[in-house]
Amino acid sequence: MASPIKSDFEAIRRNKVYEEVAKQIERLILKKLKPGDKLPSERELAEMLQVSRSSIRDAIRGLELIGLVEPRQGAGTIVRELSAETLVNPFASALKQRKEMVSELLDFRKMLEPPLAARAATHAGADEIAEMEEILHRQEAKLASGDTAIAEDAEFHYAVALASGNSVVLKVLDILMDMLRDTRERSLQVTGRQQKSINGHWKVLNAIKRHDGEAAKAAMRRHIEDVEEIVLDKF
Repeated sequence: MASPIKSDFEAIRRNKVYEEVAKQIERLILKKLKPGDKLPSERELAEMLQVSRSSIRDAIRGLELIGLVEPRQGAGTIVRELSAETLVNPFASALKQRKEMVSELLDFRKMLEPPLAARAATHAGADEIAEMEEILHRQEAKLASGDTAIAEDAEFHYAVALASGNSVVLKVLDILMDMLRDTRERSLQVTGRQQKSINGHWKVLNAIKRHDGEAAKAAMRRHIEDVEEIVLDKF
């Protein structure tokens, strides 16, 4: 019989196994479990997350150190009561700080990208506009086939920045996108998020094609605000 909480987990990428295992178990604890509940066994967690049992042990050990769970003889690993001490530990503080950082990064995107879209509307040539269209067609094709078009999503924003005629902002945008990579990947897996993203991209591109700087600026701002709402809701 399948575990009722199996659907709450995602397969783990091997390049950051320990971190992702800890994040997913912590997310399960905060959203679905209550004090006194027992975590699935190491074997069950390893099967659900498709990682080794040693990775599960390392993650749980970290969660024990920060006070989210505790081992009990003969009972397994149990969720602890969230005391005031637990809530002010470094891990809890890190969660709050991460949300604040993501919020500030998205706010910076709203400062940076709408003006870039406005500049692209006055600077973009036919070849650059054609490239943006080609990216969006690839994004749509991937979505239709059930794939996550994360690369195309970022590529469109790079193309707009490139069309703005300022090469320095490409480096800034690249750093910004890299810092937001994890949250962007998670948000793009939210039902309906990718279609909303494509719709937003087309509105930006259509304004650029009309060489309407104000419309391109407003469309990009609305697009990022939509992203912000979904991303911050994931915390």
